[in-house]
Amino acid sequence: MKHIFGIFFILLMWVLPAQAAVPTACTQAILGIAEGWNSSHVTISVVEKNAQGQWVRVLGPYKGRLGRNGLVWGLGLHSNPRKATTKKEGDGRSPAGIFALGGLWVTHPTPVKHHRSIPYVKVGPNDIWVTNTTDARMYNRHVRLDHPACTAWELKEQMRQKDYPHSIKMLICHNTPERKGGVVVGGGSSIFFHIWRNGGKSPTAGCTSMQESDLRTMIARLDPARKPVYILLPKSEYIRLRQSWRLP
Repeated sequence: MKHIFGIFFILLMWVLPAQAAVPTACTQAILGIAEGWNSSHVTISVVEKNAQGQWVRVLGPYKGRLGRNGLVWGLGLHSNPRKATTKKEGDGRSPAGIFALGGLWVTHPTPVKHHRSIPYVKVGPNDIWVTNTTDARMYNRHVRLDHPACTAWELKEQMRQKDYPHSIKMLICHNTPERKGGVVVGGGSSIFFHIWRNGGKSPTAGCTSMQESDLRTMIARLDPARKPVYILLPKSEYIRLRQSWRLP
């Protein structure tokens, strides 16, 4: 096995204060707002700071889908409320909070326009993403096998090969090794932006999904030099935390 997980194009390695906030170096963000914790629908915008330091919307709003059971606090760049319930593997919820963004993982035949600094993985039959909670060493990591997946375990973990909604994926860095505190085994894995299913009629298992054209436009806009993040929150939490977290 070849471990190549560490290829993120935006590794936001600074430590956030206990109160949590959008990092000061961040001048571009994907903002996702859901109506409530149990909603699987989200409104997505791309916002950027202008020359005056004010956040302005440059793309969107777009419609998107979240986990079938809504949201729950995730493990990212933010600090969760004390005793908060956090994401668990298989809970059907999307992680809420502030997250760095990772590279692209693609099987779609049409190339995805992207900044040249963003790693671009052409997914093949050798690529797996470990979601098995019994494998603490490799949990929530990409592995490229030296052979096409063939065992029952490998086939279960194999990244999807011929599934249109998963043909374009951009990693949301929830519970990843670079996070302060590292990976929490069982804390949720394989969280991406990807194309929505059934024209947006279907929720996800925990990812954020969008119409393909909107997803492509959003990816093309991202500039690693702006240190972009993904901010995903229910509306009530966004209002409550907007000032203290310096949210757009």
